[in-house]
Amino acid sequence: MMKKKIRLDSIVAVKEFVSIVMLYDFDVDLVSGRYAVDAKSIMGIFSLDLANTIQLVAHTEDPGDFFDKIAKFVVE
Repeated sequence: MMKKKIRLDSIVAVKEFVSIVMLYDFDVDLVSGRYAVDAKSIMGIFSLDLANTIQLVAHTEDPGDFFDKIAKFVVE
């Protein structure tokens, strides 16, 4: 399991993020407060508070180039 903080600050960002996540066969969750949603679900993402950073949890030990592809959304 690998974790990062991300920010999705627009509808375009959410659509781009979901299209990237859909390319990978491992599960990815987004956690905001007590809520967790599937990162491949646009509707689920829009149910989160996008004004704040969101915890991304990738359920894999071998993410390949996943984190390179989503680098623009990662907040340090």
